[in-house]
Order: sequence, then structure tokens, then C-alpha cells
Amino acid sequence: MIKSCPANVEQNILKLSKEFLIDIEKLPKHIAFIMDGNGRWAQQRGQPRSIGHKAGVDTVKTLVKCFRALNIPIMTIFAFSTENWKRPKEEVDFLMNLFKDVIDRECRELKDNGVKVNFIGKLDDLSPLLQKKIDYIKAETSHNSKLLLNVAINYGGRTEILNAVKQIGEDLLDGKLDVNNISEQIFEKYLFTTDIPDPDLLIRTSGEMRISNYLLWQIAYSELWMTPICWPDFREEQLLKALQDYQHRQRKFGSTLSDGFGY
Repeated sequence: MIKSCPANVEQNILKLSKEFLIDIEKLPKHIAFIMDGNGRWAQQRGQPRSIGHKAGVDTVKTLVKCFRALNIPIMTIFAFSTENWKRPKEEVDFLMNLFKDVIDRECRELKDNGVKVNFIGKLDDLSPLLQKKIDYIKAETSHNSKLLLNVAINYGGRTEILNAVKQIGEDLLDGKLDVNNISEQIFEKYLFTTDIPDPDLLIRTSGEMRISNYLLWQIAYSELWMTPICWPDFREEQLLKALQDYQHRQRKFGSTLSDGFGY
């Protein structure tokens, strides 16, 4: 059975954050998710994998509400990788149709609740209809500022880096760029995530201990948090456990110095 998205998510996350002793002033600014375990969740219940993917949408909706309530400004989700095309055609077709249906169904609510939707990945390889729907929701939500929701679709970290290298090469040949001026800051402008701060925290569900070609450049100094819980069961409590753990880490960024709690 697919879980519904509770209407009182915002009140619940704020109440629970006090019980978890979360310091609201020291939350990460950007959290990225590897949404793993949809198919496994469904199969454990004797259901087809498609049911797990549908249930996973409810988790995204719940977390969007949590982020808005906690004022965490950026959320990035790994919806479909460049490697996912290798899955059975039936599952790929289902996912592509699910993306279109979710955009149609959720656009108005996202727009009305201040969520700006962005997409990262090789979007040109998607069907013309899906590209059109992506352009539509991006335009409809472009003026929102409460939360930036990045959806990684047909995304791969290696592909992103190779794409950036190719674009830099073209600009070098065209005289638009001086090789001596290439820096990390310049390189980042050629990535799909240009002008988006790197994730402070990367969360992966379903117990797998790998990053699966996701945001390879951007997570160089991100904190990692893994949970055995499959994505459809990830809710407020799991998010707060991750935040609680994050706030007790010292982020040194290669230095021996740290200014303390969570940073």
C-alpha cells in the first residue's frame, strides 16, 4: 500500500526537531539525496517495482514540506541516472511517464508553496514531451525562492565532468577562455550545478555504501549519512536523525581547525 503524505508534516517536523535537540540555526544549507530502495521496498511487499517508485514520490513530497518548515534552502534528488537506461524497458518507460505525471500533478502546489524546480543532467536525451514539461515547470516556478528543488535526471557525475571539459575545450579553441585563468571557480560554471552551492550533506537510503556516480565534483567535502531504510519509508524521523548526526560532526575541509558544533 502506498503511503500518503500527511497534511501536518510541517507541524510534525518542527515538534520532532525539538525532541531531537536540533539546532535550527545550524542546519545544512543544501542536502542531496540518493533515493535508493524503491524497487526493493515493493518487492519485499510482493508488489511490482513500479509501486515502489510511486511510493517514493510521497517521500519527496514529505521532504519538500520538511525543508520548507526548517528553512533549508536547497534539496537535490537523484531521480534517474545515465546508467538507469540499462534497466528493463518496461521500468524505464514507467519512470519516464511517472516524471511527466508528477510534473502535471504537482506543479501548481509547488508553485503556490514557493518551491523553485530545477533540473540537472543531459536533458537533451529525454523525450521531446518530457523536455517540454520540464521547461514548463521550470518557467512556472522560476520566481519562487522558499526552496530550490534540484531534480537530477539522466544525470551522471562523470558525464557532467566530461561535458564541462568539452565545453572548456571549445571555449579555449574559440579564444573565449585563457588556459591560465582556469580555476575551480571557472570550472564549476561549466557544470550542470553552476551557481548552486555544494551539498553540505549527502543522504543515501537502503543501506548501500557508495555514491553511484552522483555529484562527484560537488560532494568533495560533503558529509555522508547512510541509512538501511528504503526510500519510501524515509520520513521526518530519519531526516532528523541525519541532521542530529550532522550537527555533531566537525567539518574541517582539509584543515586541522574547526569552529565547533556541526561546522
